[in-house]
Amino acid sequence: MAFFTASIPGNVGPAHEPAPRLAIGRAYRDNMRGIERVSKRLNSKHKIDRRLGVNLWGRPKSPLNNRDYRPGQHGQRRTKPTDFGTQLMSKQKLKGYYGNIGEKQFRRLFEEAVRRKGDTGENLIGLLERRLDAVVYRMKFVPTVFAARQIVNHGHVLVNGKRLNIASYQVKEGDVIEIKQKSRELPVILGAIASSERDVPDYIEVDHATFKGKLIRTPAVADVPYPVQMEPNLVVEFYSR
Repeated sequence: MAFFTASIPGNVGPAHEPAPRLAIGRAYRDNMRGIERVSKRLNSKHKIDRRLGVNLWGRPKSPLNNRDYRPGQHGQRRTKPTDFGTQLMSKQKLKGYYGNIGEKQFRRLFEEAVRRKGDTGENLIGLLERRLDAVVYRMKFVPTVFAARQIVNHGHVLVNGKRLNIASYQVKEGDVIEIKQKSRELPVILGAIASSERDVPDYIEVDHATFKGKLIRTPAVADVPYPVQMEPNLVVEFYSR
């Protein structure tokens, strides 16, 4: 019995090579997937406020100011949260506020807070506020926590005179944080310093003229200038279930 194979128009190369039109289609599909991944990652930051139903950073350009309901097809439905839902929402607010920290990293911070003496909720806030990107944000060297993580990751920040690009680094009381000399003319940094949108809290000491500052003390929950109410006690309850 003879077998016949249908030829693919335009397939002029060896049998193991894809046809030109198939190669073009595959490249287009892969490119679109890449664009989709980037879009989702960029847009997710702007959906955090709406998903949580609060203006998490107190910014005048928050999308929640125009659409005060959750994103998605059923976003405008009103539902009564359960105890679990309330606890979960409290955890998501804390994670989101500090730059949408990943669950694994956030869980490690919680476990460290449990190991330390004292109130676990207070310990957790202290650990979050001592993150290098959080300290840079508090010093008003950047407009957002996401920008803080970016300039740290890109090596624009010095800790005690040494370049450090780990956003999760735990700053110690008295550590000197400064913007690298070559980075002090960046528009994002100059714009943040000139902005009157936020104030520097009293547990941070900073001199914007020299682009230097330091963490004076680890803050308590009541010291942190959250634009919305944070409930670390509910986060403790969530992980203690």
